[in-house]
Amino acid sequence: MTIQKQYQLPNCTLVLEGFDNDIELTSPNISEQSIISILSNADVQFTTSNQTLSGGRVFLENLALAVSNYAQDFLSGLSRPKIVPEDYPMITIEKSETEDLHRIIVNQDPQENQEAQTLSLTLIEFFDLVEVIDQFYTDTNALPDMSLQLSAIGKRYRKPEEPISDRVIPFIAGTASLAFAAAALFMIPAPEIKQQEIPIETTPTETIPEPLETTPEE
Repeated sequence: MTIQKQYQLPNCTLVLEGFDNDIELTSPNISEQSIISILSNADVQFTTSNQTLSGGRVFLENLALAVSNYAQDFLSGLSRPKIVPEDYPMITIEKSETEDLHRIIVNQDPQENQEAQTLSLTLIEFFDLVEVIDQFYTDTNALPDMSLQLSAIGKRYRKPEEPISDRVIPFIAGTASLAFAAAALFMIPAPEIKQQEIPIETTPTETIPEPLETTPEE
């Protein structure tokens, strides 16, 4: 019996299927808390555009690396040399030059004579994909030995392009995912607030005359 883990957002769902190396396949003790230590299949479904990607562990690792690198470059406005995975499928992500779309290209081993698979995603689909991959990495019951190596992008890789605010504002005004909006806003420097002393106007206090003392009549 296989173990299934699902990570879902409105526009993207990641489904993992696999086995726990310490539990017999016919064991009745498999539950939601069971650990997937051996991955048999990873399935990525884009519900809005009705597109799918699937593969094994290498596919999932290479997809996560490509998504992370592309998201970092897109948000930061920086570009750096990419680490090319050693195993197929090779996955690259690029921005469409003619449309506001982001293409995921999956190249299989040339010896298998399979055509490359290309998916065109909207920005909200792409960042829902970012979020479901993040959910997977925070799940300690799914491939705990799999980690994503992240590194800071040096400013020496900066290239002239449109300011981050020009890229962010249209998406925040539309229907971009919460994860993207939060990350983009985090990168905008906080405005410098200067305190200005405002003189306090004082109004004269009204004096109330004291009551006259009266002597009692005899």
